Amino acid sequence: MAFWRGFRQPARWAAMVGGAIPVLAFPAANLEWLGWVGLVPGFVLMHRAPTRREAGIRGWWFGAGYLLAAMYWLAPNIGPALLLVAVAFGFLLSAVGVAVWSLLRPPVTVRRALAALVVVPSCWLVTEWIRSWRGIGGPWSVLGASQWQHPAVLALAAVGGVWLVTFALVAANTGLLVALVARAPLTRLVGVAGALVAIGAGPVAFALTAPAPTARTLTVALVQPGVTSGPAPRLKRNEQLTARYAGRAELFVWGESSVGFNLAARPAYLASIERLSAKVGAEILVDQDAENAAGQQSKQAALISPAGVQGRYVKTRLVPFGEYIPFRSVLGWLTKISRAAPTNILPGTGAHVLHATLPDGRPLTFGVLICFESAFPDMSRVDTDHGAQVIIYQTSDSTFQHSWAPAQHAALGAIRAAETGRPVVQAALTGDSVAFDARGRLLAWVGTSFRGTVLVRLQLPPASARTVYDQLGDYVPWTAVGIAALAALAGLSRAAIARRRSGRAAAERAAELMPGHR
Repeated sequence: MAFWRGFRQPARWAAMVGGAIPVLAFPAANLEWLGWVGLVPGFVLMHRAPTRREAGIRGWWFGAGYLLAAMYWLAPNIGPALLLVAVAFGFLLSAVGVAVWSLLRPPVTVRRALAALVVVPSCWLVTEWIRSWRGIGGPWSVLGASQWQHPAVLALAAVGGVWLVTFALVAANTGLLVALVARAPLTRLVGVAGALVAIGAGPVAFALTAPAPTARTLTVALVQPGVTSGPAPRLKRNEQLTARYAGRAELFVWGESSVGFNLAARPAYLASIERLSAKVGAEILVDQDAENAAGQQSKQAALISPAGVQGRYVKTRLVPFGEYIPFRSVLGWLTKISRAAPTNILPGTGAHVLHATLPDGRPLTFGVLICFESAFPDMSRVDTDHGAQVIIYQTSDSTFQHSWAPAQHAALGAIRAAETGRPVVQAALTGDSVAFDARGRLLAWVGTSFRGTVLVRLQLPPASARTVYDQLGDYVPWTAVGIAALAALAGLSRAAIARRRSGRAAAERAAELMPGHR
């Protein structure tokens, strides 16, 4: 296998280290400027490869390094499977290595530089979109998510989703690479201009688009009890923190697994939460570890009022290896050497909204999603299409307390807010709990050391408000697929023509060497 045979080649190890550099743009390092320049060292190594094949292999090593660094915190849970995941999905970035080498090998012309500014970002984006498919994992560490702190950049997400942000970042890195490797001043100028256009696209979009008008406000209480010794103390702590804010919030939100029991089988616990709802004067969105008649477990959000459960949502997109093991018949052995899921949790049937009644009698339609589902753009779009005025995430993240995972997870809320034009809140059992406005601007953030309740006042848009991304969906990655496919066909066509010419030339030389040839 080409990947494993390269252990003695320093350039490939350098490519793997280069893949880790852009990860520093994500939380918790938050060196977000590296998103705009951090790919360049890896791209240079791909560009300097002696052959197209070697460029692809260096792209592979780069991709493996990127994924290993981005998801290092999964090692205790899935053990050696992390390396397998990084190598398998890192292979996708071999296409980026081939594109860089093919388009920017000397001499770099203006035409090829312009093509690289479009083709290289498209190849990168296609790889992210492939590994974002829920059947093989999900969209974690998508490069565009590194820009969560900059609403001006996130304006691109409102136009084309996180995918357009990723495209701009890779285009900027490609432009800088062109400026470094091209010799002709005009070609270098094309690279610089391309980078500047990519960097400026977000602020221009932000300036040209106005937020939706405020239809109403909503005060939400996010309850974060922290690490507790078991499900009963956890429930009690959630109730205590909620009771302290009686009359101060219109909706209380608890984190994932805040109720570590099946409420259908524990009516006393349900009655306790119903009384608490009456006491605080607002409905409470809890999350329970439910179980059906067959004994299958699921994660369920439940909206509880003094009159009982008013709505439920069952978690649909499960965490690979944490809540189910893909291809368990083949990979089930991982449970013996790691903390991978001992059994598969039962998934729900898809995103849908819930309907709350606020203390003043007004109705509220909101989307609720659980944990890992904040990584999926399509789920929050579905909720928005169904009339949600705010998107609520419930999570735990207790397994990853002393890693970058909670911060990376929380930051995704900013991306989803910008994409949908909806405020986003996340209540985390053990942190991080966050809130963002409809343009992705940070309203509140409490980390894993916080214990308590956070009050957030949100400005809700009309239910009919839609961003361009809401309306058009994933047109950016589909366009990238088309561009990458056309580039691949063009490359194959040129290679075929070159082989035919080489064959004809060889035949002519052989004919010249034949006896009797004049």
